[in-house]
Amino acid sequence: MSTGSGADSAPAPTTHDSPPGPSGGARPSSMFSSLKVRNYRLFFAGQVVSNIGTWMQRIAQDWLVLSLTGSATAVGVTTALQFLPMLFFGLYGGVLVDRLPKRRALLVTQSAMAVTGVVLAALTLSGHVQVWHVYLVAFAVGLATVVDNPARQSFVSEMVGPDQLQNAVSLNSANFQSARLVGPAVAGVMITGVGTGWAFLFNGLSFVAPIAGLLLMRARELHVVERAPRGKGQLREGLHYVAGRPDLIWTIVLVGFVGTFGFNFPVYLSAFADDVFHAGAGSYSLFNTLMAVGSLAGALLAARRGTARMRVLIAAAVAFGAVEIVAAGAPSLWLFALLMAPIGMFGMTVNVTANTSIQMGTDPAMRGRVMALYMMVFLGGSPVGAPIAGWITDAYGVRAGLAVGGAIAAAAAVTIGLILARVGDLRLSVGWNHGHPRVRFVPRERREELTAAV
Repeated sequence: MSTGSGADSAPAPTTHDSPPGPSGGARPSSMFSSLKVRNYRLFFAGQVVSNIGTWMQRIAQDWLVLSLTGSATAVGVTTALQFLPMLFFGLYGGVLVDRLPKRRALLVTQSAMAVTGVVLAALTLSGHVQVWHVYLVAFAVGLATVVDNPARQSFVSEMVGPDQLQNAVSLNSANFQSARLVGPAVAGVMITGVGTGWAFLFNGLSFVAPIAGLLLMRARELHVVERAPRGKGQLREGLHYVAGRPDLIWTIVLVGFVGTFGFNFPVYLSAFADDVFHAGAGSYSLFNTLMAVGSLAGALLAARRGTARMRVLIAAAVAFGAVEIVAAGAPSLWLFALLMAPIGMFGMTVNVTANTSIQMGTDPAMRGRVMALYMMVFLGGSPVGAPIAGWITDAYGVRAGLAVGGAIAAAAAVTIGLILARVGDLRLSVGWNHGHPRVRFVPRERREELTAAV
């Protein structure tokens, strides 16, 4: 069954209350409703195992590089090498994803990443590993991610269809955040007990689960979309498509601002733990854990919502920035730690809502290219924003750095909300609903109709 090739099959989200989806039932019946779909259930189960392995390799990889070189700079180089392919080739990866069958593309990319894990494990366990081996593996993983990331993002809609898309995207995020809680802890135990090589081996073998899930899927139950034909100018075509859609371009811009200036937590949290509260690595771990718990809660709450509304995205981004500003002035360690949970929750709401809005509002034939651009902006924010955050922190203190990051994120959300309201010819409506204040954007025509009726 096809979802179609135009906006009719995936209506763009609006900045006001939107009607139910094309089938009249966009709102999911439960928090885990998309798991009723067999193909998605197989995908989700495979990702549970693979995500834990991915987090284990991240921790083990950094520890190995630090052990081999004693240099934090070398750790940074490893991270940069893993990201650079997405920065330089991400858009081309999106073009490939729109041309290729996504399930077959994922089988290739997941297999390639499994090989990198096994190779690094063999080098480490045999005692022959050198730092350039780790650099090469990190770069290879980055190259696979160029295709894997947009393919995984856009394949979700083919598994569950438009009605369950937000629920599935939210559960994917919850899956990843759960692994973020489990993976580093397991990696720490394994590194201490048997060494980094076994963590790499676990990661390599963990890809058996998603590969098996992809192979077991029923092709006839996929919501397959028509693939883009091979041709010239497809990258430029994708950029023009996004540029002509204010709902897409401004959502991506907002995610770029929030990701670049608001998500520099490795810089902020380590400085708060050491320089502000003088509490050491234990507190740094606590901050990250509470943020992961908040992110998990945000993903599960997003799974309960039936549609991705732009007003939810704007409100979550404003709240995210505001809580960061409050946290910047927190006088005690425990208050600061407690604020990590809502920061994680609102940050995840921004991520999930933006992701779903873009997928639902994009022509299926363009989805790979648009999602590649989205992921490039989202993932590319940290390498740009981290040096800026570090400079502000060094010059004016970490409290100022976190406050500035939150203020920029909130200001960007308010500004983009007003721009979208103007583009959509909306006005601000303030009123009461069942005894509670209600603030929302509504079409200007509605006010004119009410005036005429009176």
